[in-house]
Amino acid sequence: MKRDELIKKLLPVKDLIIHKNMTISELIIQMRTMGGFTARKLAEAAEILLDMINDPESTNFLSFPACIIATGTRGLIKELIRRKFFHVIITTVGTVDHDLARIWRPYYNGWFDFNDTILHEMDIHRLGNVFIPAENYGLIIEEKTQEFLNKLYENGKRRLSTKELIWELGKEIGRYNNREESIIWWAMKNKIPMYIPGPTDGAFGYQLWQFSQDKKDFIVDVLADEKDLADIVFESKRTGALIIGGGISKHHVIWWNQFKGGLDRVVYITTAVEWDGSLSGARPKEAISWGKINEKAKKIIVEGDATVLLPLLFGYIIDQKV
Repeated sequence: MKRDELIKKLLPVKDLIIHKNMTISELIIQMRTMGGFTARKLAEAAEILLDMINDPESTNFLSFPACIIATGTRGLIKELIRRKFFHVIITTVGTVDHDLARIWRPYYNGWFDFNDTILHEMDIHRLGNVFIPAENYGLIIEEKTQEFLNKLYENGKRRLSTKELIWELGKEIGRYNNREESIIWWAMKNKIPMYIPGPTDGAFGYQLWQFSQDKKDFIVDVLADEKDLADIVFESKRTGALIIGGGISKHHVIWWNQFKGGLDRVVYITTAVEWDGSLSGARPKEAISWGKINEKAKKIIVEGDATVLLPLLFGYIIDQKV
């Protein structure tokens, strides 16, 4: 391509103009042409997600880490599930921990730089700048989970996939007045499968293990989840994904999508770096080499804190949704 041909294809950089009562949509639209590094990437991500959500033939995956569920971002994730923007959820067991704990007990705003030795002496856990009293996390999860598992067992349910287990948990949460705050309850209500590929790595998972020590015939069948995912992927005409963070939940989404020729649309949000070779920091272009993202896919990575970026993205999408 010649220089003049290239320049003709480019949009000029425009200054951002802020005004009173400005909407998120107006802000995102301006970000498309402001030449603002990550700002422009965020605007591109908004368009890819809107395109994905508006496509009736796209099966959309949502992947996210547990940490953001300890924050108010839980309300946003819940809203995405309530509105059925996504059809498959893959996350970690810590998501179950925080979603459950916050049904019964509050978390608190704290500080990143508070003395952790003092917090330990006070029996307060710190998750970033969120403070969690011990009795509001592990202890209440233990009490309620054991009650739940005993009830399941007495009703003859001895072998469940993580999807089935989450939906049963959603029914249990339905007994509480604040059930509509719960990610798990909305997944159950809307029959959206929620898979936990690492089900033992957290407080809820530890309770599953403890329960199984007395009830040897109680089994969490992760292979049944894999059969589900195989069926979903092979039957999908197109697939898309919003992948927040990294780890096992990110990999499970892209791993399964390689079997249909890769994701057709994908947005990554991450704070991880690429140069250490980690999956969490791997860019979408790397997944193309594995066939996990299609060569012709619409794709973008936006570097930054999901608790800041997600409200902007979905403020725009909810306003623009067809």
